[in-house]
Amino acid sequence: MNKPVILTGLRANNDLHIGNYFGALLPIIDLAKNRSAEFQVNLFVPDLHSFTTPIDHTALQASIMNNLKTYVAAGLPLDNPSVYIYRQSYIPAHSELTVILDSFTGMGEMSRMTQFKDKSAGLNDERISVGLFNYPVLMAADILLYGAQYVPVGEDQTQHLEFARDIAERLNNRFGELFIVPKPVKQQHSFFGKDQGLRIKDLSDPLKKMSKSDETGKGVVFMSDSSDTATKKIMSATTDSIGVINYDKDNQPGVSNLLELLALVSNESLEDVLSRYKGQASYGPLKTELSQKISELLGSFQAAYQEVDDELLMRKLQADEHEMSVQAGQTLLRVQKAVGLRS
Repeated sequence: MNKPVILTGLRANNDLHIGNYFGALLPIIDLAKNRSAEFQVNLFVPDLHSFTTPIDHTALQASIMNNLKTYVAAGLPLDNPSVYIYRQSYIPAHSELTVILDSFTGMGEMSRMTQFKDKSAGLNDERISVGLFNYPVLMAADILLYGAQYVPVGEDQTQHLEFARDIAERLNNRFGELFIVPKPVKQQHSFFGKDQGLRIKDLSDPLKKMSKSDETGKGVVFMSDSSDTATKKIMSATTDSIGVINYDKDNQPGVSNLLELLALVSNESLEDVLSRYKGQASYGPLKTELSQKISELLGSFQAAYQEVDDELLMRKLQADEHEMSVQAGQTLLRVQKAVGLRS
């Protein structure tokens, strides 16, 4: 590893929606395109994380490949030697380091994790997996194996990043300099910018973020939606009875969400969008323009997805997984020697 490492990934299962696209996928592609001269950029599919909560396991392989093809359709360059793509489970060191880190991790540390509390709320003990409880340890292994200094995380993952720092420092203090410690959260936010963790709101309920877990799907525009389906969702989006367009998140959250979305999909500033719509007495034209822009986005993305060269993608994937196995294996061996598993 001659360059400092940026590491990021998108969970494989579930369909991608426009919130993921703008809030996570496009920033990842931007990293790959614009930071690879200075950094090694690791884009991995966290497939072992995918079933810490119940999923349809028969669909997991298709979801993994969909995840990778989505990267390419969004503009990921496959010919950049500083950008690596790989599947987490294809690098055995992830699992092996996790087992070692487990023995230096306290039950109390894991039980205090907010995401664990949120995802296990309302479930009986038999339905809460050890994998969900142990999620932050595997995430720490994902980071520490490659000496990743920068890891873009949303608010729900900041505790996990701090744990990765804590466990790295804990083992370094006991066994010597085993790990590069990732940068603290404040420096991560400074490095990646203020827009990290962008959260687009649900079209039906603009008080909550757009989420794959929405059972109705009425307020979520998926990247696989047809133009007609997306248009119906947007034209049915919740607004209000005020009847005048203003950008006011407190009093007009639905209209404000539509304005923000239009700025995103049009690649315009919010101020430019407001200059056209502020004060208008009808919400129809705003919804119509947004529908047209999102239909264009979906059409372009879906066409690019169909054109992905599967053979080229697989060659890149296999070559990168070989290189990542070498890099991760070097870190794992150093740890194994330190704890007495290797001489």
